[in-house]
Amino acid sequence: MNFTLLNNLALLCAQKGIANAVLCPGSRSAPLTLAFLRSKKIKCWTFSDERSAAFVALGMAQQTKMPVALVCTSGSAAYNFAPAVAEAFFQQIPLIVFTADRPKEWIDQMDGQTIRQTELYGNHVKKYYELPLNDSHPDAAWYSNRIVNEAINLSINGIQGPVHINVPLREPLYPSSYETVENQSARVIEPMHSDSTLSADQINSLAKELVSYKRILIVAGQSESDPELCNVVTDFNNHYSWPLVGDILSNLHSLPFFCRHTDTFLGQLPEPTKEALRPDLVITFGKSLISKNLKLFLRNYRPKAHWHLQTAGDPTDTFQSLTKIIPIHPATFFNQLKKFLPSIHPSWKDYENSWLQQEKNSNHTITQFFQSKIDGEFKLIHQILTALPKDCNLHLANSMTVRYANHIGLSASQASVKVFSNRGTSGIDGCTSTAIGNALTSDIANIIITGDQAFFYDRNAFWHNYPIPNLFVVVLNNHGGIIFNLIDGPASLPEAEEYFITRQKLNARSLASEFGFAYLTSQNVGLKEFFTSNGNVKILEIESPQQQNKEIFEDFKKQIRKSYGT
Repeated sequence: MNFTLLNNLALLCAQKGIANAVLCPGSRSAPLTLAFLRSKKIKCWTFSDERSAAFVALGMAQQTKMPVALVCTSGSAAYNFAPAVAEAFFQQIPLIVFTADRPKEWIDQMDGQTIRQTELYGNHVKKYYELPLNDSHPDAAWYSNRIVNEAINLSINGIQGPVHINVPLREPLYPSSYETVENQSARVIEPMHSDSTLSADQINSLAKELVSYKRILIVAGQSESDPELCNVVTDFNNHYSWPLVGDILSNLHSLPFFCRHTDTFLGQLPEPTKEALRPDLVITFGKSLISKNLKLFLRNYRPKAHWHLQTAGDPTDTFQSLTKIIPIHPATFFNQLKKFLPSIHPSWKDYENSWLQQEKNSNHTITQFFQSKIDGEFKLIHQILTALPKDCNLHLANSMTVRYANHIGLSASQASVKVFSNRGTSGIDGCTSTAIGNALTSDIANIIITGDQAFFYDRNAFWHNYPIPNLFVVVLNNHGGIIFNLIDGPASLPEAEEYFITRQKLNARSLASEFGFAYLTSQNVGLKEFFTSNGNVKILEIESPQQQNKEIFEDFKKQIRKSYGT
């Protein structure tokens, strides 16, 4: 075993800006683990559950906006990374996944902890790499250095995402003496990054086409919090008044003209009103949308044209009307466009007012609804969202939690709240672990709102030795998957109770006791008290009947319909 080669690769990771490595225990991976530990330049974390560990790494990369190294031993351990790798791919988060492996000649020979690890994650990584097994030749060090340079560069270049480096290792797996690599250095291959811009001719051509459209709608998908983009879009809106719509995950809630309740009102509007809102042109940026009602609206009331802004990657035709892919960052696009567009078109302001009127109506109805004497988990989420600390990260678990929050939304006064959710694959399996990864690499409060199914599914997120004084967990425990009691189809099936809703009897009290966390219920705590750190994780649980929550949510939709006379 060429331990110096692996030590140099860990050093290379540090020199290229990787500050965190998540290491899972194992023997075959020991040389990799020791290389990262002995580099002294990367903070190393250890988590025993590989599935949870990978989501923790994803959360760290999400928070730090830098790649995180992820290391495991051979065999099924590597497969347990797969859900987080897929989430990172679709959420465009850079991970450097190192999987230890057996030598090739021992694959399919019934040797222990041995599976087929070549291309293990398929098309859910940007690229697969494999380090040379014959590491004694001088070219092996050069080749390995080149591979890791290329992999890290690829993970952060263009559309970011995970890369996979498989590392076949021979015994002996442990160095005979302690080797320090603190003062060494490795060759760094540094790529140049350039911001995509459009030529004057291109932007002028787009501007000429734009003035032919009377109704232009901007749709924002899931995006990172981006103050510069908010400033640019605000300036653009002051000049041209194009309506801007999206979800809570777009992180544009600080903009007073942002229509944040489309999922609420578009599902209840009468057909003539929907027709009046039909856009001529849709301009989109960001990733996926939560709002099914917004997606259905734009598919059923298709625009004449749809332009999507993305710096790189495959095209997405979410509304089945895509006509242009513009390779540019949205802030650059709106900045450039402003220099070529003429004064505001007479109909643009009227069209924005049409959307803002629907937003105003839904805001009024939502406010009235939550002022009424209702109880249950929907009311609790409303209370939590309005009482969030000034600077915090808000994590929304999948299923009904993120949908509830999207109907409620955040106000323009909550600009310093950043919103996260695993909507790349929309799974419930790593929601808590991802929030913990964020919390371990940030100093501000991290609040996760989660359902009981997602919470207990990811309970190993807490199986580690790191204090997390800035993590606040809200568990909505209706003892099953309530979404299957709310959406059309499964709720009416005789098999729904056992095979879809999947009733469970647990609550979070025992888990909190097991891990030494503070445990509170909605009956015995005020939110100001809950959001005050006591130096440990805090869990707030509300247990409420599914039928009650179903009736409350259905009444909410009924009140929205009544406000439109339908």
